[in-house]
Amino acid sequence: MIEITPTIAIDSREIAESFIRSPGPGGQNVNKVATAVQLRFDLRASPSLPEAVRARAERLAGRRLTKDGVLVITAARFRSQERNREDALARLVALLQEAARRPTPRKPTRPGAGAKRRRLDDKTRRGAVKKLRRTTPGED
Repeated sequence: MIEITPTIAIDSREIAESFIRSPGPGGQNVNKVATAVQLRFDLRASPSLPEAVRARAERLAGRRLTKDGVLVITAARFRSQERNREDALARLVALLQEAARRPTPRKPTRPGAGAKRRRLDDKTRRGAVKKLRRTTPGED
C-alpha cells in the first residue's frame, strides 16, 4: 500500500510500470538499457480514491491523462532505472496529495473605501486627460 494521506492509500497493484529507452543523459549506456520509467495509474477505475479527489486529480493531470482516464507519468531524469522509478512514484503521490487537499472556498468581499476613492480619482484624472485632447469649437 502506498500512503497518500492518512485516510487515502492506493494498492501498489493498481500501478503498472514499463521501462523505455531514456532520451536523457547516460552516455553509451542510453543506447543499451531502458532506464526511463512510464508509470500508469487508472484514475477512473481506482477503488481507493474518493470521487472528489478523483475529479480534482483529473483536472490536475492535464495532458498526462489519456481519454480512458489513465494517468501516465514518464520519468527519465536520472541514469538509473531505480531512481527513475522512485521519481515517477513520488510525482504520482505528489499529484494525488495535491488533489486530496480540499480548496478553500472563496469568500466574496467588497472593495474598501480607499480602493473606491483611488478608482474615482483615476477616472477623474483620465477624464481630464481626454478633455485636454478635445478641440474647442471655433479653433479651426
